[in-house]
Amino acid sequence: MDSVERRRILGDDVIKEIRRRVAEAPPPPPEVVDTLRQILAPAIRIQQFSRVRDLP
Repeated sequence: MDSVERRRILGDDVIKEIRRRVAEAPPPPPEVVDTLRQILAPAIRIQQFSRVRDLP
C-alpha cells in the first residue's frame, strides 16, 4: 500500500491524528532501541545488499 492509497482509505483527519499521537509519545528507552536494532539489523543488511546488486 502506498501513501496515496493509505490517504484515500484513512483520510486526512485520521492521518493527522496518528501523527499527533506519535509526536506525543515518549521516546523508547535505550534497551528497547538496542533490542530493535538486533532484530532489524539482518533485514537492513539484506535490503542494502539487494540495492547494491541492482545497480548497473
